[in-house]
Amino acid sequence: MKKRKVVYIVSDIDKSLAFEWTTQYLKPHVDLFFILIGKKKTVLSGYLQNAFVPYEVIADDDYKSNLQRWLQIRSIIRRERPDAVHTHLWRATMLGLTAAWFCRVKKRILTRHHATLHYVEYPSGRKWDVLCNSLATDVIAISENVKDIVVHRDGTPPHKVHVVHHGFDLSYFRDIDQFRVNAIRQKYKLTGYPVVGVISRYLKLKGIQYIIPAFKKLLIEYPEAHLVLANAHGDYANDIKGQLRELSGTSYTEILFEEDLAALYKVFDVFVHVPTDQHAEAFGQTYIEALAARVPSVFTQSGVAPEFIEDERNALVVDYKDDDAILLSMKRILENPELRSSLITNGEKSLLDKFSLEIMISKLVKIYNAS
Repeated sequence: MKKRKVVYIVSDIDKSLAFEWTTQYLKPHVDLFFILIGKKKTVLSGYLQNAFVPYEVIADDDYKSNLQRWLQIRSIIRRERPDAVHTHLWRATMLGLTAAWFCRVKKRILTRHHATLHYVEYPSGRKWDVLCNSLATDVIAISENVKDIVVHRDGTPPHKVHVVHHGFDLSYFRDIDQFRVNAIRQKYKLTGYPVVGVISRYLKLKGIQYIIPAFKKLLIEYPEAHLVLANAHGDYANDIKGQLRELSGTSYTEILFEEDLAALYKVFDVFVHVPTDQHAEAFGQTYIEALAARVPSVFTQSGVAPEFIEDERNALVVDYKDDDAILLSMKRILENPELRSSLITNGEKSLLDKFSLEIMISKLVKIYNAS
């Protein structure tokens, strides 16, 4: 059977392991073409070039207005004549879906990467979510949480919505050379014990404001403890930095971006990710990454977590907005070797049946090939 041609439209991405893995695993099944919206040169565009995957960049420097970008996207779609268009992220979805609808592309697919953002933070975006859902023939929800929002809040017909979890090369986070781990320790001078890891943007809904006071109390019993805050940027930064000023400057490290993320996970003695409610996360890739890296973790149930995280089995689960519970759980992990070992073993096992790349690709191909 002739392979279906699928145009991926992606906006505002520089480097993305997810798209690199997806490209690698999809190539045998579909004829891929990428439209990248944003910067002229990115790590992703370089990857596509090296992988011999055709692409075209709609650079903001070249196409100053959304109308110009839309016209160019429409022109590419007309030229490529794809069987399906699949959009990712906000600008790609708005511009790409409307252009694909205008060009009468048979299958118009969007992946919904956000949860209640437009209900909580930016209500003006809700009407655009509804519009995009209506223009799409298929909406991919990255978790059951997102499906619930798309169907019951946005009002999308259930038959259009498919749950397809992100797929991961789990070995990428597990099989790390000790030289790389040592290099990360030296780079950030992480010599104390324990190292408490957080990988999350500085957003109020991520719950970092509850981790810092928990860590401050942990320092009383573990004066050499060190807090690592990676992806340390976002619109809640002023509040978080205000809390950090209450700590000694030698007890924490902020990291804007670290390319060797897998090795960074490996320096953590405990990992904490505590979004402030069930819908704060659309998915929460860090849940999977931390467990794949074999780091015992403290979580709240948000995004995809309720689908596989079980308290005391593969992580310790705490209530939302509870710094005392975070402190207690961190101490239990640090002070109970048997619990720590059990969480590591069960955490890794719990990923195999849900989050492999093979499962994700199989579901995507089925959607692309459906008549």
